[in-house]
Amino acid sequence: MQLAYLKMHGAGNLIVVVDQRETNLPPPSAEKIRLLGDDKTGPGFDQLMWVGPAKNSTTSASYRIFNADGSECEQCGNGVRCVFWMLARESGQKKSFALESPAGTIVAIVLDDGRIAVNMGPPEFDPRLVPFSAEAQADQYPLEISGTTINASVLSMGNPHCVVEVSDLESTDVATLGPAIECHKRFPAGTNVGFMQIRDRGTIDLREYERGVGETLACGTGACAAVVAGQRLGHLDNEVTVQMPGGQLVVSWRGEADGVWLTGEAELISEGTVDL
Repeated sequence: MQLAYLKMHGAGNLIVVVDQRETNLPPPSAEKIRLLGDDKTGPGFDQLMWVGPAKNSTTSASYRIFNADGSECEQCGNGVRCVFWMLARESGQKKSFALESPAGTIVAIVLDDGRIAVNMGPPEFDPRLVPFSAEAQADQYPLEISGTTINASVLSMGNPHCVVEVSDLESTDVATLGPAIECHKRFPAGTNVGFMQIRDRGTIDLREYERGVGETLACGTGACAAVVAGQRLGHLDNEVTVQMPGGQLVVSWRGEADGVWLTGEAELISEGTVDL
């Protein structure tokens, strides 16, 4: 069976979008997704966005998200922008869309400069809902990693995130700390891990170790989580530029009851088909 796809990226985060709104085929097996995600045996991606038909009249489509290791996840900010880009190209004039995601309805606006602003919904801090093992909710939690205690912010952006503030991002051992925190026993479902260096109140640098993928060039929900964590600690303003290895994103959040807006580009790399 031939499967058509778009290969895209959001700030360097590699995304493959498969449009199944008409045929509504089920996603491939985890084994096939791993083959597709490896650029030696498939198009290669960090995340696969499997787009299906809408289930109600107020949305344009639904989607599911799969990591390169075949695991399914709840949300992907860069992948969402790529799906919205596909819909905007198809519609021509329409500038606003709503999609059904595993984490709820997501709304986006295509800006005049071509960037896409997505309302990722409000963050969740209740540790039971992240999920994270803790006796009570706090702004930061101590984590024991290889005999060392680090302070981390923990929250959900539809998927679990742990944010660690560091003084020197370049020298941070992401390759060691990332997987140690991702699989920490206090995260029963695993977690994405962000390492944040604050430049000033409106600018941060961020490296992200993604659950089920490893370190990536960018992570949209990770950018949201880092900014929200920094704001709750009183270190960041309401709108923050997030510089990641693959590019730049802008995150804005006005407080607990509001959704977090993620703004950035979605760029087409290639279009193709693959034989499943």
